[in-house]
Amino acid sequence: MKDVMWKGEVFSKIKLDTIKPKNGLYGLGPEAYLRGEIVINNGKTYVSRVLTDSTMAVNEIADAEAPFFVYANVNEWNAVKLPSSVTSIKDLETFIDSETKDKKRPFTFKLDGNISKATIHIQNLPKGTKVSSPKEAHQGQINYQLESEDVEIIGFFSTEHQGIFTHHDSFLHMHLISKDKTKMGHLDDVVFNEMSLLLPKS
Repeated sequence: MKDVMWKGEVFSKIKLDTIKPKNGLYGLGPEAYLRGEIVINNGKTYVSRVLTDSTMAVNEIADAEAPFFVYANVNEWNAVKLPSSVTSIKDLETFIDSETKDKKRPFTFKLDGNISKATIHIQNLPKGTKVSSPKEAHQGQINYQLESEDVEIIGFFSTEHQGIFTHHDSFLHMHLISKDKTKMGHLDDVVFNEMSLLLPKS
């Protein structure tokens, strides 16, 4: 992530169709040249791109490419009902941290259920833009608002990879995809409704 934000290395460094095996594969990152967002959900690769400031396109693209990407294979999960006290991303970070003190880290997780509201973004860097700072990297980024949506959220948790695959101020990096596969992006803000947290069995 730092190489993209500070060194401008937005070009493709990984072709996602080369990652094997696909069974139980989960991952996330930006699309090459910061033209969209990518999530892999159980082996299926989805790419979202900006159409307008209120619409997006979400397509299944197996051979998508990324400048950085975090991924893992998980075939067995333990499901935990998210407590009603967990309503925000910060609450979620605290809850996951407390629930996984004895687990191997970093790890991927999933959230499945309904959100009351959420803000997601899609990178949409203008073609040919040079990047040498986070502010420049986010040029063209579009934010989208979701309400009362059934979703899946793919996330990664680590206390040791800030600036690598989580942002410098967070232990989490999450991408949200709606159950109908029409909305997907990097999760910036959320109010959870009924939600299950899935953690890897280990």
